[in-house]
Amino acid sequence: MRRKRFWIFLALTLGLFQAGYFQCPASDGKTPKITKEELKPMLGNPDVIIIDVRLDTDWEKSDSKIKGAVREDPEGDVQAWAEKYSKSKTIVFY
Repeated sequence: MRRKRFWIFLALTLGLFQAGYFQCPASDGKTPKITKEELKPMLGNPDVIIIDVRLDTDWEKSDSKIKGAVREDPEGDVQAWAEKYSKSKTIVFY
């Protein structure tokens, strides 16, 4: 019985993904993306702000952090911390 419920849940979840009910905000097609290779030459540039928006648990467990990146809580008041950064700068979220 548990196995049957699992497969029903999985099928419904995949169906909702396919229908577009769950989407990653950055995959809207309007948000430009860059690779880590493209980011490397931007490190240290005062006109570039790198914001680490990983969840707390992911951030704490990670050995990889970009030097100079600013840490912001994506589950916090995004509007409040977004207003701290100049719109004239290039902002990179990761």
